[in-house]
Amino acid sequence: MAQEIERKFLVSVLPPNIESYPNNEIMQGYLRILDDGTEERVRKKGPHYFYTVKSGKGLIREESEKKITEKDFMELWPKTRDKRVLKTRYDIEYEGVLIELDIFSGHLEGLIVAEVEFESEEESSKFIPPQWFGTEITHDERYKNKYLALHGRP
Repeated sequence: MAQEIERKFLVSVLPPNIESYPNNEIMQGYLRILDDGTEERVRKKGPHYFYTVKSGKGLIREESEKKITEKDFMELWPKTRDKRVLKTRYDIEYEGVLIELDIFSGHLEGLIVAEVEFESEEESSKFIPPQWFGTEITHDERYKNKYLALHGRP
């Protein structure tokens, strides 16, 4: 598994010209969510399909992801009923990092979250968020997608 170093923030004001950034519709459903932080999910992102396992909590987590076929996704998707998130993800380049801005829909309508992944903890700690970022929620488990899928907005 590869390490994922990620910080997460609430967003209350969208950046200017949001419609000009590349974006994809995302359908994400959870097959298993364990008490130790391990999650097993499937995702459709634009025309691509993925099966992912994540483990751990907080800033640094382990992640393993592989591409799957549309057929595989469609077979697994019904097993994620009542454990899903729907969102549009915008990719925003900002001072050498990629901000993934998620605007949720469905039962999470109105929630907007930004995620930034880093190569190292040091790089993460030096990051200065843009002014349109709100409260940091990296360590707030209630804003993890798996929690949102099960319980809705905090």
